[in-house]
Amino acid sequence: MTVKLPQPLTDYFAAKNRHDIGAMLIPFSSDATVKDEGETHLGSTAIRKWMEATTSKYRVTVEVADATANGDAWRIAGIVSGNFPGSPATLHYNFTLHDGRIEKLEIGA
Repeated sequence: MTVKLPQPLTDYFAAKNRHDIGAMLIPFSSDATVKDEGETHLGSTAIRKWMEATTSKYRVTVEVADATANGDAWRIAGIVSGNFPGSPATLHYNFTLHDGRIEKLEIGA
């Protein structure tokens, strides 16, 4: 399924699938928040460390299966494949955008 996403999300998922940490970080605002696996990561330095750790551990790729938007809030259903039990699995990525940047990301089932 081809879903038209805003540029910051397109850029994030493309970089994620290349495992390119620097490019994954670019769409995020400097004070963004990421919530994943029960932990919260605030700001560019913490988000970079999270990206490095999860990319190294899981080596995931994401195929966007569905997307819905409500203003600047986007809910993405992604088919996630990688080095984890139960791969592939569908995860939901809940993004909040602000001024063309990712301000918040929450990942969950």
